[in-house]
Amino acid sequence: MALIITDECINCDVCEPECPNEAIFLGLEIYEIDPTKCTECVGHFDEPQCVQVCPVACIPVNPQFVEDKETLWQKYRRLQALAKPASAA
Repeated sequence: MALIITDECINCDVCEPECPNEAIFLGLEIYEIDPTKCTECVGHFDEPQCVQVCPVACIPVNPQFVEDKETLWQKYRRLQALAKPASAA
């Protein structure tokens, strides 16, 4: 499941640097989460770090992107493969 930031967000800037997948970014009005990059910190941490640091508890599961743990692991592995620099030939 990807997470979503609701309109209760106060733009406090604490969630963005905590995201190991760089899925959080400042949108037009509030921070947003790219569901294609959000793994709920699977592969990095036991719990989503953005949820842990959010002072207003405005980061629930995004009901439009429900994924099981295995799917999150697959997404994590795909993102890690994309992040690796190409080997020099």
